[in-house]
Amino acid sequence: MRITCLSVSDQLGGSEVALLRIVTALERLHPDWQFQIVLPGNGPLRDSLKGMRAICSVVPMPSALSRLGEWPAVQDGWRTGSRVALGIRLCGAAAVLPAYESRLRRVIADFQPHAIHTNGLKAHVLGARLRTRDAGLVWHLHEYISRRKLTRWLLRQYAGRCSAIVANSASVASDVASSIRPTPDLHVVANPVDLDVFAPTGVRLDVDRLAGLPAASSDVTRVGLIATYARWKGHEVFLDAMKQLASRRSIRGYIIGGPIYDTVNSQFTRTDLQTMIDARELDGCVGLTGFVEPAPAMRALDIIVHASTEPEPFGLVIAEAMACGRAVVTTGSGGAAELIAGGHDAIVAPAGEAGALADAIGTLVNNPALRCAIGERARETARARFAPATVASQLGEVFEAISFSSAIAQPA
Repeated sequence: MRITCLSVSDQLGGSEVALLRIVTALERLHPDWQFQIVLPGNGPLRDSLKGMRAICSVVPMPSALSRLGEWPAVQDGWRTGSRVALGIRLCGAAAVLPAYESRLRRVIADFQPHAIHTNGLKAHVLGARLRTRDAGLVWHLHEYISRRKLTRWLLRQYAGRCSAIVANSASVASDVASSIRPTPDLHVVANPVDLDVFAPTGVRLDVDRLAGLPAASSDVTRVGLIATYARWKGHEVFLDAMKQLASRRSIRGYIIGGPIYDTVNSQFTRTDLQTMIDARELDGCVGLTGFVEPAPAMRALDIIVHASTEPEPFGLVIAEAMACGRAVVTTGSGGAAELIAGGHDAIVAPAGEAGALADAIGTLVNNPALRCAIGERARETARARFAPATVASQLGEVFEAISFSSAIAQPA
């Protein structure tokens, strides 16, 4: 079987990391399958494909299309100014779309796939527009769409060309089912975690040095928020919680990650975050590391925080931290609620409540035995639920079904 994977990002966000692991696991499970991964640029995702059998094809995405996003309008409540700005950007994207689609179509046609797998909201629309009679189409949803009016409308228009939808959580699947009717064949498949890479033992980074902080004493408990700089990842909540804990010199905080998006106003800058740290007088107590290898960074931490202010579609960092045997504090909302059992293999602090987050962190700081027990149980949960072979088997069945089914819907 030949499968084309179409990604609208060449960075290493959660959905792109999931794509890498999925293709790697499918290559192991089905050595005779061939993969083509089509990227919009030469970013870190392309470098990560080296050593895989998959063919990598780069079709540069025009900036007018890559920077197009409706999240600012969603956050602004779809006010008139936001709608006008989005309309202007849509006109710019429409002008460059035909030539870009033509280049994509040629690259995909040369590979002659049996199935097209799309990763990212723009990719779902592009895949539907480019799909041929000989290829099934799988939309892999890692995001909620119900609040995105434009995306929801577009996916409704093109749902008839989609053979199947894979959602990375039951929460996302429910959101899709309520937004697209009739709903294409819908499957829930968790994101995979490499349990050999994300393990309790192994290399640990010097996060103090990377964050520009002085070396910490042996009794310091290290607490980290690992996330992109997306505005909904809860950086301010984390910093407010750390401010409440600042009097305890035995706690140190780290923000690990960086910006990855092209869309306008969707993320903080490093300067924004440093300004927040300075305003809370946390300089020397909280530092920014930038992007680093996630598994060694997680092993350097005692507590890992997930503080997203919006429901998390899945929460890959949560699953990875659990695989590393670390104590996790999470909001337990959206797909994140499906990953953990609160009080058993993670601690839950409601989204947006800095006081509750500070209390949860403080509980784990004060009780090392509890931290250790939660981490051990978390590792067992990860081994049972996020193994790549399990995920690959589930996705393989989806691809086989759409490839050979006589009921595949034909493009309009």
